[in-house]
Amino acid sequence: MQLLLWLLLAYLLGSVSGSLLLGKLKGTDIRRQGSGNAGGTNALRTQGIRFALAVVFIDIGKGVLALAMLPDTGQALFGHALSVASVQSAAAFACVLGHIYPVFFGFRGGKGAATWVGALLVIAPLAFCGMLSVWLLLLVTTGYVGLATIVAALLAPLFVFAVTLPELRLDYLIGGIALSALVVFAHRDNVVRLFKGTESRFQKVRLWGANG
Repeated sequence: MQLLLWLLLAYLLGSVSGSLLLGKLKGTDIRRQGSGNAGGTNALRTQGIRFALAVVFIDIGKGVLALAMLPDTGQALFGHALSVASVQSAAAFACVLGHIYPVFFGFRGGKGAATWVGALLVIAPLAFCGMLSVWLLLLVTTGYVGLATIVAALLAPLFVFAVTLPELRLDYLIGGIALSALVVFAHRDNVVRLFKGTESRFQKVRLWGANG
């Protein structure tokens, strides 16, 4: 019951969508603009850089907070049957799920990547560096934010596995695969548009092939 309570709290925290919360203060709903997604990319396209940075700050922050509010060892509250890695992974999953399907905003939220980044910063900062490197490389070579995010999400569990303690690696790998699947599923529309050749590009960030 204690674990379920903490997971519920993580989900509710994830449901506090940065773009939708700030949009209410501004009197706008970005789900009715641009791509219709309540994430940082659509916030940037429709509301500008300052709004988007505030959104990303909130969405990353709640991923950090969801794990930071857990007991120091995980086992202290939830029992010795659960590892630190499994508790953290479950809390991260619940928080990202809340971001994608926020109970406070009609279960229509963002795609979860920024919130997962926040959790990753707590779990394995070095893995985040690897994930960020892949994301930036793909972004500047293709201009596709969705593609960069999907590939980085797929590789993230391997980065986490590589840098975490041996006794926790398998649990982190399983949790990372579950989170990857969730984030990629949230980007399913991007996958369809990529195959159709209709996915939007950020041409200004491309360093190669910008005229292609």
